[in-house]
Amino acid sequence: MAQPLGFPVAHSMKRTDGDSIGSWWDERRDHIQPSEFVLNRKGMVMFSTYSNSPVGRMDPAETLVLLQFLKSMADKKKA
Repeated sequence: MAQPLGFPVAHSMKRTDGDSIGSWWDERRDHIQPSEFVLNRKGMVMFSTYSNSPVGRMDPAETLVLLQFLKSMADKKKA
Protein backbone atom coordinates (compact mmCIF):
# COMPACT_ATOMS: atom_id res chain seq x y z
CA MET A 1 0.00 0.00 0.00
CA ALA A 2 1.20 3.48 -0.77
CA GLN A 3 -0.11 5.13 2.41
CA PRO A 4 -1.28 4.11 5.87
CA LEU A 5 -5.02 3.43 6.07
CA GLY A 6 -7.44 4.48 8.75
CA PHE A 7 -8.86 0.97 9.04
CA PRO A 8 -7.51 -2.57 9.46
CA VAL A 9 -6.80 -4.78 6.46
CA ALA A 10 -6.24 -8.51 6.84
CA HIS A 11 -3.53 -10.31 4.92
CA SER A 12 -1.64 -13.59 5.20
CA MET A 13 -4.69 -15.23 6.72
CA LYS A 14 -4.56 -18.84 7.77
CA ARG A 15 -7.42 -21.32 7.46
CA THR A 16 -8.46 -20.80 11.08
CA ASP A 17 -8.66 -17.02 10.50
CA GLY A 18 -10.95 -17.53 7.52
CA ASP A 19 -13.10 -19.97 9.44
CA SER A 20 -13.55 -17.43 12.23
CA ILE A 21 -15.15 -14.91 9.84
CA GLY A 22 -17.05 -17.47 7.76
CA SER A 23 -14.95 -17.14 4.63
CA TRP A 24 -14.76 -19.68 1.86
CA TRP A 25 -11.51 -21.61 1.67
CA ASP A 26 -10.40 -22.89 -1.75
CA GLU A 27 -9.31 -26.46 -1.04
CA ARG A 28 -7.81 -27.00 -4.49
CA ARG A 29 -5.51 -23.97 -4.31
CA ASP A 30 -5.25 -23.91 -0.49
CA HIS A 31 -6.05 -20.24 0.07
CA ILE A 32 -8.84 -18.01 1.29
CA GLN A 33 -11.16 -16.43 -1.25
CA PRO A 34 -11.95 -12.69 -0.97
CA SER A 35 -14.33 -11.78 1.82
CA GLU A 36 -15.37 -8.15 1.98
CA PHE A 37 -17.43 -6.43 4.65
CA VAL A 38 -19.01 -3.02 5.18
CA LEU A 39 -19.33 -2.41 8.91
CA ASN A 40 -21.38 0.15 10.79
CA ARG A 41 -19.96 2.28 13.59
CA LYS A 42 -20.76 -0.47 16.09
CA GLY A 43 -18.73 -3.01 14.10
CA MET A 44 -21.78 -4.93 12.88
CA VAL A 45 -21.80 -6.22 9.31
CA MET A 46 -24.13 -4.21 7.05
CA PHE A 47 -23.11 -5.84 3.73
CA SER A 48 -20.72 -8.56 2.70
CA THR A 49 -19.46 -10.35 -0.37
CA TYR A 50 -17.77 -13.69 -0.72
CA SER A 51 -16.15 -14.37 -4.09
CA ASN A 52 -14.38 -17.27 -5.72
CA SER A 53 -13.42 -15.24 -8.80
CA PRO A 54 -12.82 -11.60 -9.75
CA VAL A 55 -16.55 -11.28 -10.48
CA GLY A 56 -18.70 -10.09 -7.60
CA ARG A 57 -16.13 -8.17 -5.62
CA MET A 58 -17.05 -4.79 -4.16
CA ASP A 59 -16.23 -1.88 -6.43
CA PRO A 60 -15.02 1.05 -4.27
CA ALA A 61 -16.89 3.72 -6.27
CA GLU A 62 -20.16 1.74 -6.23
CA THR A 63 -19.79 1.01 -2.53
CA LEU A 64 -19.30 4.72 -1.82
CA VAL A 65 -22.47 5.57 -3.77
CA LEU A 66 -24.39 2.98 -1.75
CA LEU A 67 -23.08 4.34 1.55
CA GLN A 68 -23.91 7.92 0.55
CA PHE A 69 -27.44 6.84 -0.38
CA LEU A 70 -27.93 5.04 2.94
CA LYS A 71 -26.64 8.08 4.82
CA SER A 72 -29.06 10.37 2.95
CA MET A 73 -31.95 8.03 3.82
CA ALA A 74 -30.94 8.03 7.49
CA ASP A 75 -30.64 11.83 7.44
CA LYS A 76 -34.21 12.09 6.00
CA LYS A 77 -35.54 9.92 8.83
CA LYS A 78 -33.94 12.25 11.38
CA ALA A 79 -35.51 15.36 9.82
